[in-house]
Amino acid sequence: MTTEAEKELFLAIRANDAGAVRELVRQDRALLTALSPMGVSPVLFAAYYHHPEMARVLVQEGAALDIFEAAAIGETERVRELLDADSGLLNSVSPDGFSPLGLASFFGQEEMAALLLTRGADANTVSQNAMQVAPLHSAVTGNHTNLARKLLEAGADVNAVQSGRLTPLMGAAQNGNAELVRLLLSHGAMPGAVNEEGLSAANLAQEEGHGEVLILLAGPP
Repeated sequence: MTTEAEKELFLAIRANDAGAVRELVRQDRALLTALSPMGVSPVLFAAYYHHPEMARVLVQEGAALDIFEAAAIGETERVRELLDADSGLLNSVSPDGFSPLGLASFFGQEEMAALLLTRGADANTVSQNAMQVAPLHSAVTGNHTNLARKLLEAGADVNAVQSGRLTPLMGAAQNGNAELVRLLLSHGAMPGAVNEEGLSAANLAQEEGHGEVLILLAGPP
């Protein structure tokens, strides 16, 4: 059960209130290892709310980063240290079901992803949660084109399906990311694939009004 102090901490992180975060953790160091209602640490909570500066504050205040937190916020030296001590962490799973590579991919941490792939991380590890996303899906969701390229070069399945039978191409098309659509098509993405609602990448692009993407998906005249 979340305590009142823990609630205050997560609210302060969400509000991007560095002063309140510092004050709370200085009053109670145990808050650095508290878990949010969604089961993640304060550092990961800050990352998910797109407040990297709050994650930095927590690190400055003494948060001892595990491999998932470090991967999410781009602390490459910490990840090297952890992997040198225990290589089994490479394809481990966070409390909310993601691998270190999956988290690095979602948050656009290119240097981190490169390190993990060099160490042998599986580019096709599927998250152990309802989303069932591979790192490539995560990179596409965040519009991280260069990181998606690294994953494809490392053997990521360009036509991998996540929950709802969504493919990376569908995600890129829905986001209107023409560069990423080109990249995926060049690696063999199948534009004819449909999700569980029967919609293709072109259908999703059309719904969002992404004309350039529609032209790309139509192929050469």
